[in-house]
Amino acid sequence: MDRVGTYRQMVRIREFEERVKRSFAEHPGVIRGHTHLADGAEASIVGSIAALRPGDQVMATYRCHGYPIALGSDPGALMAEIYGRTTGICGGYGGSMHLADPAHGFLGTSGIVGQSIPQATGAAYAAQVRSAGSAARTGDVVLCFFGDGASKQGAFHESLNIASLWKLPIVYVMENNSYSVSVRVEQEDANAAAGEPLATKAKAYSMPGVTIDGGDADVVHATLAEAVARARAGEGPTLVESLVYRLSAHGNSIAPPGVPLHYPEHEAVTVFGDVAEYEAAKRGDPVPRYRGALVTGGVLDAAAADAIVAGAVAEMQGAVDFALASPDPDPAAALRFVHA
Repeated sequence: MDRVGTYRQMVRIREFEERVKRSFAEHPGVIRGHTHLADGAEASIVGSIAALRPGDQVMATYRCHGYPIALGSDPGALMAEIYGRTTGICGGYGGSMHLADPAHGFLGTSGIVGQSIPQATGAAYAAQVRSAGSAARTGDVVLCFFGDGASKQGAFHESLNIASLWKLPIVYVMENNSYSVSVRVEQEDANAAAGEPLATKAKAYSMPGVTIDGGDADVVHATLAEAVARARAGEGPTLVESLVYRLSAHGNSIAPPGVPLHYPEHEAVTVFGDVAEYEAAKRGDPVPRYRGALVTGGVLDAAAADAIVAGAVAEMQGAVDFALASPDPDPAAALRFVHA
C-alpha cells in the first residue's frame, strides 16, 4: 500500500467533509436536507478501498462522501450533487445520501438503514456470473460497507447466509462507530453480551469474522487485502468489524457533548456519550494519528505533510467554487426520471 497516498486520500476526505459542514454557515440554503458525515472513519474507508483493483465495486451507507472520493470520483461533481446542482454526479437528483458513480465502481447509496447489504450481495452474485463467463473479468470483488445498526436488519442475516452458501466474492465491512444514532451498541444489541465483538455473528454463517482497529489504515488494509484475496480466489465472503468513532453530529439535532451542529438553525440537541469519551476519541483521530506515524517513521516529513493538507484545502475550495457556480436544476425536469 502507498502509505503517503493513503494519507493524502484521508486528508482529502476530511477536508471535503469539513467544507460540507461549513457550507451550512457560509452558504445558507445551498444544502437542502440532511448530510451525514463520516469524520473519524477515514482510515477505514481508505485502507479498505486500497485493497481493490479496477473492476471491483463498492456499496455504502448514506454516510457516503468518502468512498467515491477514495475511488477517484471528482470532488467538484460530488459537492455539486450535495448542493443539488445540475453538474452534480447524479445531476442534482440524489443529494448527499444518494451519491452514485458506477464509472468508478461506486454503485450507490440510500437513506435506508442496511440497504447496501442485500444490494451489494446481488452485485457480488452478478460479479460471480460475469467471472464465470469471461476470463477477463475473473475475480471481481464487491466491498459492502454498513453500520453496526444495520446488522439488526433481517437483510443482514439473509444476505450473509446466501453469500456463504454460494461463496460470493464479497467482503462485508461493518463500520461500528459505537452508536446507533445516540444509543450505545451494547445497549441496543439484545443478542450480544456487552462488549462482545459484532464480528462473532460471522460464525453463524460459516465465514471468517474479525474485529479490527478501524482508525489504523495499515491494519485495515492488511485485513481487507487478505479478505479480498480470499473472495477473489472463490473462497467466499468475510465479515470485518471496523471499530471507528463518529467525530461529528449524527444529524441535525444529535451530537456528542460540546460538538457544534452543522445545522445551525436547529436548537434542540440530543447529546449522546460523555465528554471524557469524546475527548479520548479526538485524541485517537485517525487523520493526525496517521500523519504522526508517517512522520515518526520517516516516511514523510512535516513539510511534505503540510503540503498535502494545503493541496487538499485548495482542491476542496475549488470543489465548493465549482458547485456554487453551477446552475440549479430546471423545475420542469423534476419528473424526468419518474415513470408510471
